[in-house]
Amino acid sequence: MTRTRSQGFWLGATLLTLAALCVLSVMVGTRHVGADDILAALAGHADTIGQAAVATRIPRTVLAVMAGAALGLAGAIMQGVTRNPLADPGILGVNMGASLAVVIGIAWFSMSTLAAYVWVAILGAAAAAILVYAIGSMGRGGATPLKLALSGAATSVALSSMVIAVVLPRNDIAGGVRSWQIGGVGGATFAGIAQVAPFLAVGLMLAIPTARRLNMLALGEDLARGLGESPAVARGLAAVSAILLCGATTAICGPIGFVGLVVPHLCRLLFGVDHRWLLPLSALTGACLLLGADTLGRILIRPSELPVGIVTALIGAPFFIWIVRRQRIASL
Repeated sequence: MTRTRSQGFWLGATLLTLAALCVLSVMVGTRHVGADDILAALAGHADTIGQAAVATRIPRTVLAVMAGAALGLAGAIMQGVTRNPLADPGILGVNMGASLAVVIGIAWFSMSTLAAYVWVAILGAAAAAILVYAIGSMGRGGATPLKLALSGAATSVALSSMVIAVVLPRNDIAGGVRSWQIGGVGGATFAGIAQVAPFLAVGLMLAIPTARRLNMLALGEDLARGLGESPAVARGLAAVSAILLCGATTAICGPIGFVGLVVPHLCRLLFGVDHRWLLPLSALTGACLLLGADTLGRILIRPSELPVGIVTALIGAPFFIWIVRRQRIASL
């Protein structure tokens, strides 16, 4: 099977998997519903408990697909920009920067609208990204992959501590903030989705054209310049798209980790390293992963639910260890 045919096969398999997961997400929960309830809810009826359950699960499913796609795409972009296999919105501190900005806005400025959360989260994500890159660029050799990973991890821990320091004296907001910090897609509404959708759309439109630029960066900066590409411009455009995707997703879902780490590695194994394939397929696979994790979280501890941020951590932590061991063995 040629590379193109193989990619086409896995693309079709991913789309079918996503469609099946969407159906499961609507059907599965604390109450199982059938096809009749699904069709009635789609028609605008919510006369029975099952139909009402479906009506709440449909926006939740849509949000999980959008958030997973955004995080998977952002992870692939960050790994391409930094040429670091450990790059991830959570590990590089971008998600935690957005989280801290939102928490400060709630605690100090009484923010209460999702629209405000989105703008503040994007600014916080941008500030965290700039800080991590500045710290990683210090010293001899500039911003190497190892230095970026270390500075990102240290920044993420520091920002997490600052979030706790802001929330600790505020008992009136502590419960809601802690629940949001775990990360989840429960309680999604189409009104809320509509407020973040424009930011995700802009991030997507900026991300897809960067595929060719990221392919050139992968060849090395000198060769990229020789081919007429500016590494600074390529990194800047890609970084802006990743920040928009991460910031908007964190604002509505909270900081969800490991999706951006796991998905690009899986896609490289299946589709290769060409970013023209890798970026869109990372978005599709990220949607599958987050939607599957959310559905699994509803099953594991019935009748309660396990937040999707915990499920992705349970999946991603062993994968992270495997990547680190693999990189260490490859460097020997």
